[in-house]
Amino acid sequence: MSAPVLAIRDLTIPLPRLSDRAHAVEGLSLMVAPGEILCVVGESGSGKSVTAHAVMGLLPPVLKPSRGEILLQGEDVVKASPARLRALRGGRMAMVFQEPMTALNPVLQVGAQIDEILEAHADRLSGSERRARVLALMRDVHLPDPERMAGAYPHQLSGGQRQRVMIAMALANDPALIIADEPTTALDVTTQAQILRLMRELQARRDAGILFITHDFGVVAEIADRVAVMKGGRLVEEGTAAAVLRSPRDPYTRMLIAAVPSATPPPPRPRPAATAPVLNTRALEKTYGGGLFSRAGRTVRALDGVTLTLQPGETLGIVGESGSGKSTLARCVARFVDPTGGEIRLDGTDIAPLSGRALHPYRRRVQVIFQDPYRSLNPRRTVGQAITEGPRNYGLPREEAFERARRLLDLVGLDASALDRFPHEFSGGQRQRIAIARALAMEPALLIADEAVSALDVSVQAQVLDLFESVRERLNLAILFITHDLRVAARLCDRLIVMLNGQVVEEGETAAVFAAPRHAYTRALFAAAPGAHRVEADPPAASGAAGS
Repeated sequence: MSAPVLAIRDLTIPLPRLSDRAHAVEGLSLMVAPGEILCVVGESGSGKSVTAHAVMGLLPPVLKPSRGEILLQGEDVVKASPARLRALRGGRMAMVFQEPMTALNPVLQVGAQIDEILEAHADRLSGSERRARVLALMRDVHLPDPERMAGAYPHQLSGGQRQRVMIAMALANDPALIIADEPTTALDVTTQAQILRLMRELQARRDAGILFITHDFGVVAEIADRVAVMKGGRLVEEGTAAAVLRSPRDPYTRMLIAAVPSATPPPPRPRPAATAPVLNTRALEKTYGGGLFSRAGRTVRALDGVTLTLQPGETLGIVGESGSGKSTLARCVARFVDPTGGEIRLDGTDIAPLSGRALHPYRRRVQVIFQDPYRSLNPRRTVGQAITEGPRNYGLPREEAFERARRLLDLVGLDASALDRFPHEFSGGQRQRIAIARALAMEPALLIADEAVSALDVSVQAQVLDLFESVRERLNLAILFITHDLRVAARLCDRLIVMLNGQVVEEGETAAVFAAPRHAYTRALFAAAPGAHRVEADPPAASGAAGS
């Protein structure tokens, strides 16, 4: 057996005083062999990303290893000087981050950003040689038209293309180790599948070891050779992907796998008798561009004749790739943007042509829950201020607004003491519960959830999905649920709409769409879902003895 690319031995990283536990990572030992993909799985706070940043030498000053080794091809990274770490980063090891838009320089062309890596670590190459190498790398990661693409800025690329640029940068100097920290979390299923195939292909061709951080067991099923499961900074289980997924030994691993939404929809729930719809759109259109400053007068039809109906107490799922029109539909219904044509009837009133004061009474009837609650909550306002601000703006007295906030916190499973705390004091799942309470404080008729669980761990995701279902049943809410995760759609939605290029290409009961998708695009979405039918542990009786 060849020597490992990476060997972590008894790594311990203390947390600062007054933290919720003593160590970020405690007694961790892991190995990554050449040509191997090791997936590290666990919830937020498990120590996954701290481990990855420790390997790269990117920990903040308050976090320093107190014990252990991190051996990169036999060299201890923990003892390396800052200068040596700079030489190792981008040279013998490289990292692909979760969000390429924040990792890439927004004012520098992507070709120049790849060239920077080469210039820093391959200084013997001439400018023309580096240019040829940049284009070769862009071809290797299957970016179209590398000559043109090299001159583009990050904002001009799609999410999948930006992630391919990040992978090209990581590969620039043929590193022995690539660390991928949640690189597909924010991508739609087809783009996610492409990136996973690309990483498999490049890993096999270059024989690099890959440390792949993820919370998605679908990704694990698709890409992992071995799996390491972390909880509270400690390693609780390790083994081949097949062994861990089929017969997990540790109860925590079994809990994580059980929390993954099934790709099979549950039986349809009893539906209330048809009533007047909360929302119906007719021939809704939204066109961008075509103005004085648009490029060559180019127009983009983001919505093209979308017609839908949503009843009280119903959850309608909107699925499709990035650019399909899902979020544009949500923004038009919430009247964050003006539609170009068509109708948006809310409780029978067409709000599409309304603006200003005429629109004001209807805004409270539609509330939106966004993907990232940390960015949608004001960090300088307490939870109580965040929840009560809307109702107070609509005339509710302060005491009544805070009493409503207390009831809503109880509804979403949080203590009333949260009212006096700030968003940064809560976990991601708790912040999303706060965002739901804030939306419900306006007593809406329609709740729009725009990728509201895509960034959450599987166990937290399951809790938030249960919360959505409970809120819908107790308040008879209509929910427009936008997601790129077909398993989540199967878990929660009564009906599905599939969008492509601004149009609805398929619509129907969730179970019917999953059982027999009619449109070729819908079938392609199902086929692309990572590990959709592979994450299935053996029954507890088969694995319970091993876990005791």
